[in-house]
Amino acid sequence: MTFEPVIGLEVHAQLLTRSKLFCACSAAFGAAPNAHTCPVCMAFPGVLPVVNRQAVEFAIRAGLAAGCRIAPVSQWARKNYFYPDLPKAYQISMYEAPICVGGRVSFTVGGEHRAVRLTRIHLEEDAGKSIHDAHADSSLVDLNRAGVPLLEIVSEPELGSPAEAAAYLKSLRSIVQYLEICDGNMEEGSFRCDANISVRPAGGDRLGTRAEVKNMNSFRAVERALEHEIARQIAVVSGGGQVVQETRLWDAEREVTRPMRSKEFAHDYRYFPEPDLPPLVVDEAWVERVRAGLPELPSARRVRFVRDLGLPDYDAEVLTARRDVADYFEAAAGGQPNAKAIGNWVMESVLRIVRERRLDDPPRIRDWPVAPEALADLVALIDRGTISGKIAKTVFDEMVASGRPPREIVESRGLVQLTDAAAIAAAVDRVIAAHGDKVAEYRSGKEKLFGFFVGQVMKATEGKANPKQVNDLLRERLRG
Repeated sequence: MTFEPVIGLEVHAQLLTRSKLFCACSAAFGAAPNAHTCPVCMAFPGVLPVVNRQAVEFAIRAGLAAGCRIAPVSQWARKNYFYPDLPKAYQISMYEAPICVGGRVSFTVGGEHRAVRLTRIHLEEDAGKSIHDAHADSSLVDLNRAGVPLLEIVSEPELGSPAEAAAYLKSLRSIVQYLEICDGNMEEGSFRCDANISVRPAGGDRLGTRAEVKNMNSFRAVERALEHEIARQIAVVSGGGQVVQETRLWDAEREVTRPMRSKEFAHDYRYFPEPDLPPLVVDEAWVERVRAGLPELPSARRVRFVRDLGLPDYDAEVLTARRDVADYFEAAAGGQPNAKAIGNWVMESVLRIVRERRLDDPPRIRDWPVAPEALADLVALIDRGTISGKIAKTVFDEMVASGRPPREIVESRGLVQLTDAAAIAAAVDRVIAAHGDKVAEYRSGKEKLFGFFVGQVMKATEGKANPKQVNDLLRERLRG
């Protein structure tokens, strides 16, 4: 019997608010332990929560971007469980009446466009952090994260492979980054994913018993964890066993999932309406104000880049995955006839420098060493034949190192491309005359030597000769 996986994802996106969800403490990452705490987020007796309006607006923004229905009235709920880093012994969340219902997220995988429905998007507060490895005989608790606002984005169980799950996650992260509501940093935990996985006979319509997998902090980890868990469940079912409903942790070092605890049902959390907060009311005027301020989303931008700028689908996919990259590309390509070439330079050269210098954390185009206008000027110099593509790489490196504009570098270093037909012909003739033995070998059938002759001519002209002219003249002369 063959089996197929069924995957649903629960994503927690930490919102980019300055303060926590129910108090004025800073939500910034990286402070000393317990520095960002107060009586509210530490659950002192008698304190009352106050809702962060911006967090609600961010939830509305996410819901509209995903095509959700924004509930006019939603209800806060207490999710009850005990853990040392949860000072109230409950988490304020939403259950029966979330703020966003339905919607979908589209993505591309294997060249095919897909869309997965969402069950809900709701707000909840984060828990603190338990630190188990600082002391041999005790654990420590850091409550800086307690009360930080989260969006939980729950998909329907419609993903059919680890590759689809990773593509969905990348698309979702791109959306929240475009909306500027979450930085999407998986390593710091501000964008994290829990996966629910089950297997069933191929073509079946009944869901199998699911396991939940946690502790995945990269797209690669998500794929590897899902691949392992799917294989594990298939082995259990094929061997006549039954999958146990449980929560499992991904062990990245051993590349296996291992049991953490039995999987709770919703009733185990004893959800009930939060008595210290009234229902959350969102009127239509607020929704429309948020809708009017939405940016162009990555899917729409991708379509526009293909339609208006003539980019291939792949290029448009890469260039719109991050808003800062799309903004940079569009600033460089604006009004330029060769958007494809500018895209190539962004993907191959600019992003290489950005990654090497870690200039995308946080993403700020103004800190990138080559301004988009300067990159456009460089491509224009190539298109006009002023410099060759090879010379352009030298010019680009100098632009990165010095910040000087490309035209100034070309003129000061004498890098203007040699296009004089007579001068190039003379260089070609000198090379052919100096390598008579290689000429004979080439004419006898060793055509791979053509690259040798090209290299010799470029060396003789200090790399300045127009490559097309060199190739054409060499082919003409070597015919004999």
